[in-house]
Amino acid sequence: MNKALSGTKVLDVSRVLAGPFCAMLLADLGADVIKVEVPRRGDDSRQFGPFRNGESGYYMTFNRGKRSVTLDLRKPEGQAVFKDLARTADVVVENFAVGTMDKWGIGYDDLKTINPRIVFGSITGFGQYGPNSQRKAFDPIAQAMGGLMSVTGPEGGTPVRVGIALADISAAQFLTNGILAALIQRGRTGEGQRIDVSMQDSIVGILENSIIRHTFSGEIPSPLGSRHPTITPYDVFRTRDGQIFICGANDASWQRLCKVMGRPELANEKRFQSNQDRTCHVFELKELIEDWTKGCSQEEVLTALEASEVPCAAIMGIDAVVSDPHLKARNMFVEVNHPTAGKVLITGMPIKMSASSDIIGTPPVLGEHTETVLKELEYSEERIAKLRATGTI
Repeated sequence: MNKALSGTKVLDVSRVLAGPFCAMLLADLGADVIKVEVPRRGDDSRQFGPFRNGESGYYMTFNRGKRSVTLDLRKPEGQAVFKDLARTADVVVENFAVGTMDKWGIGYDDLKTINPRIVFGSITGFGQYGPNSQRKAFDPIAQAMGGLMSVTGPEGGTPVRVGIALADISAAQFLTNGILAALIQRGRTGEGQRIDVSMQDSIVGILENSIIRHTFSGEIPSPLGSRHPTITPYDVFRTRDGQIFICGANDASWQRLCKVMGRPELANEKRFQSNQDRTCHVFELKELIEDWTKGCSQEEVLTALEASEVPCAAIMGIDAVVSDPHLKARNMFVEVNHPTAGKVLITGMPIKMSASSDIIGTPPVLGEHTETVLKELEYSEERIAKLRATGTI
């Protein structure tokens, strides 16, 4: 089956995570993604563990389904090759510091003169303009300056970063959305455009109710552990042999929970009648619920709650997630046969489309497709050999 983005050509000149994750999503959707890497060294993430047969699992995770081309963009010869690639490309994805590609003569203003249809997507820490635009950022910097760390961590404790690189990944997803929207708009206008996504902006954009709680009431949100600031019960509870999460997100769920606990009278107590009442008495309520859960096994609590349609879940470790039969049924873990590392298990694609395959491509070894791509540009063997001799590829 054809994939949704079949026939779309993407030049991925990004490194490490944010840009590569965006280009990975486009590859998963069927785009021909040409990964442009530094000769002999490649993407920085090729040096990140874990490794198998010298190949980075980190790199494999975010670069599956791409074609790897080595090209030194600092050399005039490399810039010329890149412009040749861009003449027929639909999209460029980059996450260099602001102005880097302009300095090399291959920024958006340069490329749109040779290909007005190009969609040029950039991810930076703080965007292409604004007082902080020249400031460099890593994921924790964006989490800190975007406000996310200020609401994450144990209640009353020190703020902590989220356990994954959420600033990178959210920026990648926002850029993917912007690219897809720009391609649709290009279908109407015939012209591409530049897309500017900031990691800090992306964190602010996913702060959910934290901003509105401040702008409505003046509250300054702070870490609450796992509980919700305005919905109760909505927290982690201890059982005899593990922990579970219970989401009593409305009055009906709360009433069912009371019956399961053998305490139906709690639902009618004034301090617990409405969600607002329950939130005002959250600590008393948690103690009452744990009086029940701590006397039961995790399986006993989950079975009872699921039977009564009270939303709940065991807190699963990554080992349990990887072996979960439901996720396996949804093809969320796929085995690919890497040329050097052999068979490796990587994450599948969460987007399931009725008219598009979700088959995941193999991650490339460094420079695996350089000659193939250059020959597609009708470069001669002699020209390719010269580029190789000068260290351009």
